[in-house]
Amino acid sequence: MQHNVYIYIAIMAVVTYLIRVLPLTLIRGEITNRFLRSFLYYVPYVTLAVMTFPAILHATNSIWSGLAALVVGVVLAWLGQSLLTVAVAACVVVYVLELLIV
Repeated sequence: MQHNVYIYIAIMAVVTYLIRVLPLTLIRGEITNRFLRSFLYYVPYVTLAVMTFPAILHATNSIWSGLAALVVGVVLAWLGQSLLTVAVAACVVVYVLELLIV
């Protein structure tokens, strides 16, 4: 059993290394394709959203309070409020709704 764990860790290390090294070795020039540049530009944002969105909904006792906080946060961010204002407002919404729901 212990022997397999080391094999799994080694395979994960090699795969992680290859994912980071292959693009550097295969793509030496500047990427001129507009579609590919646009795609690569948005990859970090999409990855962050995919990791964050489920956590927003499931971090509270009720999915509805998480959803309400998400809506309030998106609206305030859309209106140009600061990150602190958005975070505090979302926390207040969750707190108030959790008091009302329970």
